[in-house]
Amino acid sequence: MEGLDWTKIKTFASTGEASNVDDDLWLSSKSYYKPVLECCGGTELASCYIMGSPLQPQAFGAFSTASMTTGIVILDEHGVPYPDDKACVGEVGLLPHYLGASDRLLNADHEDVYFKGMPTFKGMRLRRHGDILKRTVGGYLVIQGRADDTMNLGGIKTSSVEIERVCDRADESISETAAVSVVPPDGGPELLVIFVVLKKGFDEQPEKLKTVFSKAIQTNLNPLFKVNGVKIVPEFPRTASNKLLRRVLRDQIQHELSVRSRM
Repeated sequence: MEGLDWTKIKTFASTGEASNVDDDLWLSSKSYYKPVLECCGGTELASCYIMGSPLQPQAFGAFSTASMTTGIVILDEHGVPYPDDKACVGEVGLLPHYLGASDRLLNADHEDVYFKGMPTFKGMRLRRHGDILKRTVGGYLVIQGRADDTMNLGGIKTSSVEIERVCDRADESISETAAVSVVPPDGGPELLVIFVVLKKGFDEQPEKLKTVFSKAIQTNLNPLFKVNGVKIVPEFPRTASNKLLRRVLRDQIQHELSVRSRM
């Protein structure tokens, strides 16, 4: 990237895996801190459901509004929508009618996948999307990961993204991390495993990183959280739009644990 002139760039746009503040800051700095407009949606939406708008101030690694024609609510653990002006964290529910929404699926039941079990809001059955959203005090939206990427550690719910944000900054050798939890084959509390991609030129040992991650998580998130294992890999499995496939990593660990339990 050295020697390139980005000063005439007016705006950046980003989609796929949710951005983080450090990445956005680096990108924006290349063009005198022009805004980074985040977009998040899904193939079945044919669009995005939350985004950054050039008509609003932007915050790095965050979204400023629902997209045009889209309505969203953030649900608490009982499926009750939080007030629109309340800072909160919960699963997002989409109002059912908006531009670009699918109305059928190939090889699956559209009603079952997107609407079954969802609560009603103002007389409308909400549509499932699967993201966990955080609404900040200033009204910005931050993706906390997928609902199926949440975990229960010691009786406390948290998300993969929250843990990864702490671990990514825990050591200079870290390029990126992926956090997953698995239930042992013989039952018991969920086990936290951190996958790691190292920066070029570093050769850290998993046991050292386990100690580093545990300290960072217990200091910044919760003193009761414990890292059960660290696996160093060359790269993470991703979708075509660069979204991290944590379920593939989770399945890998679950398989390894099952093999060990049979030995």
